[in-house]
Amino acid sequence: MGNKLQKSSVATLIKEYLLITLGLTLYALGWAMFLTPNGMIGGGVTGFSAILQYATSGLIPISVTYFVLNIVLLLIGTKILGTGFGAKTIYAIIMTSIMLGVTQEFIPVDFVDNFSQDSKIVCTVLGGIMAGVGIGLSMSQGGSTGGTDIIALIWCKFKHASPGRVILIIDIIIILSSLLLPSYDREGVLLGYPEKIAIVVYGLMQVTVCGYAIDLYISGSKQSVQAFIFTKKVNEMADAIAFDMKRGVTVLPAKGWYSKEDKQVIMVVTRKADLNLLLRYVKSIDPDAFLSVSSVMGVYGQGFDTIKVKSKN
Repeated sequence: MGNKLQKSSVATLIKEYLLITLGLTLYALGWAMFLTPNGMIGGGVTGFSAILQYATSGLIPISVTYFVLNIVLLLIGTKILGTGFGAKTIYAIIMTSIMLGVTQEFIPVDFVDNFSQDSKIVCTVLGGIMAGVGIGLSMSQGGSTGGTDIIALIWCKFKHASPGRVILIIDIIIILSSLLLPSYDREGVLLGYPEKIAIVVYGLMQVTVCGYAIDLYISGSKQSVQAFIFTKKVNEMADAIAFDMKRGVTVLPAKGWYSKEDKQVIMVVTRKADLNLLLRYVKSIDPDAFLSVSSVMGVYGQGFDTIKVKSKN
């Protein structure tokens, strides 16, 4: 039964890489459809790569700069932080570089112009949302695009600081750096400072929207549920969930007040994404089992979130 229900490690790995690829595709499409055609910028390595593409009037594509900078940062990070960067990070960097190059070539100009005529704010918001959801989807499967995350980790190794705050500062510096470099639009016209200042404002807006979209996606994918299972096959059910599904199981003593019989109730806390798999296990073992499932606000401990408490100086 366990072999039929539990996904093999190979199938799970393939699914993770497919979802990472989908997330990176959404990320690249957000830039190719709404941001780079309108001369928009953002934070991170992608934002700097876009600035360099505009400064060279397209001679240095965003995909090339993105790949080179990430490889350099990856080598530096490995030297300083150790070999903690997994295959998924390397895969994400390579795949994002490819997607950033491919998507810009295949997005119809008419499609982009239709959105540009409405408002650049609309393009900034839509691009930020797509990029944020794409990163969130990739991160939820263990993928990471590296980039400024590596710089933040290196900084935090030598200086006590919040990685999120360091990344935010780096993003702001990258966006402001666009004022120091020339910028050309799609027609090759050099932009003046009023237009560049407006682009900086849009860039700050894009970083905010993208970050918010990432947080929403990650928090949604990390939601947990608590299930109480009432079944006559307690031992078989608990063993299947604990050893086949690899989830923690607690068996609680209980008493049915109507029947006055002593019983046992199984309690399981798991990710919301795994609820469907849990229900399949329960139904296959005892179709007559009674379940009570509820969402929980926070779950802390092994396999879930870490308790974070600020220490008083």
